[in-house]
Amino acid sequence: MSTPQPENGVIVVDNMSKAFRLHRSGTRTVKSAVVDLVKRRGAGKNTFWALKDVSFSVGRGETLGIVGANGAGKSTLLSLLAGTKTPTKGAIRTRGTISSLLELGAGFHPDLTGRENVYLAGAIMGLSRRQMRDRFDAIVDFAGMGDFIDQPVKHYSSGMYVRLGFAVSVEVDPDILLIDEVLAVGDDNFQKKCLAKIEAFRNLGKTMLIISHDLGTIQSISDRILFLDEGKVAGIGDPHETIGGYRALSRARQTRGHEREWGTGEARIDDVVFEDAEGRVTDTFASGGAVRCRLRYHARKRIENPVFGFSLCGADTRLIFGSNTQVEGFTIDAIDGKGELVLTLGNVPVAAGNYLFSFSLHSADHRENYHRLDHAFSITVLSDARFEGVCRIPCSWEM
Repeated sequence: MSTPQPENGVIVVDNMSKAFRLHRSGTRTVKSAVVDLVKRRGAGKNTFWALKDVSFSVGRGETLGIVGANGAGKSTLLSLLAGTKTPTKGAIRTRGTISSLLELGAGFHPDLTGRENVYLAGAIMGLSRRQMRDRFDAIVDFAGMGDFIDQPVKHYSSGMYVRLGFAVSVEVDPDILLIDEVLAVGDDNFQKKCLAKIEAFRNLGKTMLIISHDLGTIQSISDRILFLDEGKVAGIGDPHETIGGYRALSRARQTRGHEREWGTGEARIDDVVFEDAEGRVTDTFASGGAVRCRLRYHARKRIENPVFGFSLCGADTRLIFGSNTQVEGFTIDAIDGKGELVLTLGNVPVAAGNYLFSFSLHSADHRENYHRLDHAFSITVLSDARFEGVCRIPCSWEM
């Protein structure tokens, strides 16, 4: 989908920046505060720019997903669009009513009951009590709050907070809906209800902006993806391509500081190409699927009985698994010149996340390290499975 022109956008963000003033910690006297104010000492040095020169537009009926690392400015952007914050520079223009679920329990008064907070939210949205009364049963039903709607919300669990907040946000029938990480809270049934409601909103031609770290889900429900990095627009466009760029940058940053290349240089691993089970070149794999690595090497002289090895680590460089041709009983008589060796991992049952590969080429007695690439390659693993730990082990229960 092409980027809507600003004049046709329901949401237009034009060269917008947002700064926050960082206050110095420690005890300050009245005198020091006055001196700082007069001299403007350190002006600019204690300013943090959460967003810098951000420009984009969203067309009517479009769903825009927003991705980025923690601290990229995603939630600040939605707060600005919702009007709870104001830009430092630039402009934001919106058309139509806006409903938002920006953070857990945002807008709820802890001492009021769920019922009272529902009517309060409607009043803030400009809806009459009669309009909210007509929507009330649908809100309670969607949130599954029948037994607790007349309890003070300060006694609600986090799941109850977000269920009621989402129900209010969608049932007030806004033109624009802003959602921040609601898909990360709640059980599977509630998440399915949220996705069904989002799809219904799309069919009604509503405009939505959604933040989520669940990249698979946000890719499937978005028309376009906005990628924010350190407060700037790093990409916007096709969901598959933009999320691919986000994953690539995340992996590159994870290897930075961990990677190490060393060895005698008599033979080298020139390149490693990753493929899936169908032979497609990729760096993204499904948990439990095969990973194929093509090691392209170059030996400057004939080397007898070389050993190729690898290890797989988590993003924190903690070892998950490692092996080599010697351990696996795969004998290589000699290498000389250029060649290729294929490593196939038949089943990688790890949790969703990013992982680091290391590769090595050394002598059979381990005394000569010809070439080692430590934590030099990164892959992404996708999984819908939920479990604790790194690896999924098949299990069953019996009474």
